Amino acid sequence: MTDTAEQDDRATGQLSDRERHAGLRERRLAAHRGARRVLARFAFHKTLRERLAELAGVEDLYDLDELSDAYGNGVVEVLEAKVAGLLGTEAAAFFPTGTMAQQVALRCWAGRTGNPTVALHALGHPEVHERNAFSEVGGLRPVRVTDEPRLPSAVEVRDFEEPFGALMLELPLRDAGFVLPSWEELTEVVEAARERDAVVHFDGARLWESTVHLGRSLEEIAGLADSVYVSFYKSLEGFGGAALAGPRELVEEAKAWRHRYGGLVFQQFPTALSALAGLERELPRLPEYVAHARVVAAALREGFAAAGLPWARVYPEVPHTHDFQVWLPCEADVAGEAAVRTAEETGVFLFAAAWVRGGPGLARTEVSVRAPGLEWTAEDVKTAVAEFVARLPGQGGR
Repeated sequence: MTDTAEQDDRATGQLSDRERHAGLRERRLAAHRGARRVLARFAFHKTLRERLAELAGVEDLYDLDELSDAYGNGVVEVLEAKVAGLLGTEAAAFFPTGTMAQQVALRCWAGRTGNPTVALHALGHPEVHERNAFSEVGGLRPVRVTDEPRLPSAVEVRDFEEPFGALMLELPLRDAGFVLPSWEELTEVVEAARERDAVVHFDGARLWESTVHLGRSLEEIAGLADSVYVSFYKSLEGFGGAALAGPRELVEEAKAWRHRYGGLVFQQFPTALSALAGLERELPRLPEYVAHARVVAAALREGFAAAGLPWARVYPEVPHTHDFQVWLPCEADVAGEAAVRTAEETGVFLFAAAWVRGGPGLARTEVSVRAPGLEWTAEDVKTAVAEFVARLPGQGGR
């Protein structure tokens, strides 16, 4: 399309889907930046100056007069030891991304088991968000145990029709609604994998906040698996980075593969310091966020019913973590526009994440509760729901 044609389309309101989505995203980010009330504020909503200011006080966590790190020593080693201690593993290795950490972990296990097949959920992060990295880069063969919106069951693992060397469990399963099994279900699934002589790897990007629902400590949860990956930015507000934790021999091999994959970065001290800060500041608060997410979820259900949208769904009804899904009977663009307009006009941003199509006439979004959300009462949530629904077409919206 020529520049003139694009200008004509904009003049007549005939923008492409990509242009409309980009425009709505820009408005959504601007509205979030300007909102006086939100349930969560994430890193990509902040300026560089604001992010750097978050390192204030890290001198209490690490001696800043020590030499800077170089290729994984110094503060990076301190962070690795901290993670291993929290998870109760022999060792841990810092990685720049979770995608790399999990590829490395599972190819190491494949070498040890002699089987490159990895059993996982159809909604697992590697299957949905990593461009077939397991097979294209890692030489692994993923097979899907189930596509149900829950973690695989012990029966499904035990009766799966072909052998696999590793079972990968995402805890919680983000794309199914940040869902977790019960502790009993999780232990049974792990036992079923062991019966098949398979190793168990936890995709624990958000493992930190899973302790409330599972009713167990981080060490007990991690102790079920042969290896665990955790993220430093998804819940801990770090600048990025991840860790792979497990037996010392596996971790040492993983570090060799980290180098081969290009993950042995010259200096990582800003990311490592921010991770240490997250473990100190955010980790202890996660149970409080989970508890309040349940208050917010209940208020959302009540607010939608009072506003005349009884079909609206909060999933899970009682959130397993401080993140959950909301489903509405409308198109995603309609819900997204109403959410942004509400924030622009009221300064209160209830649904700050993007809305996506969940099926014909269905829209889905994610709700996250962090420190700013603790200030919201149930009545605040219900009021915000009423303002949002009033801007939906057919519900009084304009």
